[in-house]
Amino acid sequence: MAGLVRGEPGLGVLSPAATRLAVWGDPIEHSRSPQLHLAAYRLLGLDWTYDRRRVAEHEFGGALAGLDMTWRGLSLTMPLKGAAWRAAARRDRRAELTGAVNTLLLTGDGPAGFNTDVGGIVRALADVGVHEIASARIVGAGATATSALVALSELGAREVDVVARRPEPVADLARLGDRIGIRVTHTRFDDAPARDVALTVATLPGDAPLPDAAADRLAARGGRLLDVVYGHWPTALSRAWDRAAAPAGSGLGMLLHQAVLQIRIFAGGDVDAALPDEGAVVAVMRAALVGD
Repeated sequence: MAGLVRGEPGLGVLSPAATRLAVWGDPIEHSRSPQLHLAAYRLLGLDWTYDRRRVAEHEFGGALAGLDMTWRGLSLTMPLKGAAWRAAARRDRRAELTGAVNTLLLTGDGPAGFNTDVGGIVRALADVGVHEIASARIVGAGATATSALVALSELGAREVDVVARRPEPVADLARLGDRIGIRVTHTRFDDAPARDVALTVATLPGDAPLPDAAADRLAARGGRLLDVVYGHWPTALSRAWDRAAAPAGSGLGMLLHQAVLQIRIFAGGDVDAALPDEGAVVAVMRAALVGD
């Protein structure tokens, strides 16, 4: 999936003074990205800074335009991924497919946009032995569900059931599924799932209310759970998976691995090029995450 797919080829030149990075979003106080990134930069011998800043969606354009040549890049969280997608002069394939950019590399030729959430999901699942999947379920149909669908396609999925209250966002996911070779079906929360799957990816907010009966129905036929939430743990779904004695994991692995891919971009401009001694980088980032 390497390469940018819009605009002129190449990433342009970064200023030698471009040493500043940050994560932007609203809210942002909960973000653990600074711990992850700074641990990696220390190990890599990079004298870079990485902060967090609260930026509302309507403020994004002005805030981006106000950055000077000391800025190297940005990590973006909700609700800024769509605005960052629109601001990018070039985007990688995953960003184009999802309509979401969570990483901007600020070059002389304009911002280059990437979606590392997709790769974060793929790599987090690899950590628990999931390298290939034929069918799966996604709970929720918001922006993260789009990244989850693309990740599942990269793992070989051809059928994905989306559990959501409203059919309209599922229709959007079904259109994306047509583009990437996945048949998307819709199950409502009040209905029992029609089939068993080996994997469920939950993309609901951590504090989303969900009746125990609905959660238990999903757990009974849901295989392994990857819940992208990490700040509100346990979630209603993870508790249901516990009751079903089925394996469940939080979004910490996704958070870790999407950050590793961001650091590849910030360090070398290539999401597919491994960092020097990347295993050691991942280890110190994981230790920073667990030790926080």
